[in-house]
Amino acid sequence: MRPERPYVPPHRQPKQPVPQGELEAPVTTWTDHTADRPISLTAPSGIDRAAHHRLDEAWLAAAWSHPTTRCFVVSGGQVLIDETPDGRTELVMTPSFEAPLTEAHRYFLGTDEDGVSYFALQKDALPGRIDQSARAAGLREAGLLLSPRDTGLMVHAVGLENWQRTHRFCSRCGERTVIAAAGHIRRCPACGAEHYPRTDPAVIMAVTDEADRILLGRQVHWPEGRFSTLAGFVEPGESIEQAVRREVFEEAGVNVGQVEYVASQPWPFPSSLMLGFMAHATSTEIDVDGDEIHEARWFSRDELGAAFESGEVLPPYGISIAARLIELWYGKPLPTRSV
Repeated sequence: MRPERPYVPPHRQPKQPVPQGELEAPVTTWTDHTADRPISLTAPSGIDRAAHHRLDEAWLAAAWSHPTTRCFVVSGGQVLIDETPDGRTELVMTPSFEAPLTEAHRYFLGTDEDGVSYFALQKDALPGRIDQSARAAGLREAGLLLSPRDTGLMVHAVGLENWQRTHRFCSRCGERTVIAAAGHIRRCPACGAEHYPRTDPAVIMAVTDEADRILLGRQVHWPEGRFSTLAGFVEPGESIEQAVRREVFEEAGVNVGQVEYVASQPWPFPSSLMLGFMAHATSTEIDVDGDEIHEARWFSRDELGAAFESGEVLPPYGISIAARLIELWYGKPLPTRSV
């Protein structure tokens, strides 16, 4: 367990010297280098998406027919997972020659360092298993259980499936489109338009005030006691920093000044990219909108810890970046709970 420590904005952190002859490490979504794990869904998967192969039909056909190729079915945002004898949880994958029949809805996900190719097959239902040991799971569950490789494959596949199911017709002329680029483009045969997978940027922020309290809110449809960080979509013509300030004011009536980017997280429910921030409030009076946020409160670390212990506040759970943003301020891991 990490020792309790306050959040220190990046611009106030001492810059570590880079040893002579070494390159500075690239920026990643694992920006809290004292954390014991990366943010869920962002750990390096070891999969090269190999986008340059997506339009090479001959290469794709050879890759699909190779005996080492592995594939899995995705349906309604779910896949099959199974427990291994040594206690791990894995995606249920099969060689391509054992895969359910499909041509159009076959999506190339990439290759690993051993040259193994991976494909996802979109079907109306998950296949049954003779041994009945596998079970269906969505990303919220599987993302906590699977290896970084399997998680990376699943989040890619779920994102493509969601987009494919909801963008079957051309937004320009209304004609039905056809799948291209191994699932990463839809083309309109009527007007020639090409459509690409949609990603909607959304900001999510831990807001703190001069007393170093954190602002947490409860959405109108959430159960009593469930609080989390505020969040919202970026609007057209708006910077992400502007979106942070607008969303906090709209939802809680609090003004925000300085905004510090922390990390991002893919969130294919159905197509978001969560952009995590620490934000500093310049006012503290709360006036919730009543439409999205039912209640919002300021918490000190002691108050939040006591609320967790008494059960008055339920700690965030699951794979969302929200819990990690709160941890960054809280200084230690949040209590866990089962759902």
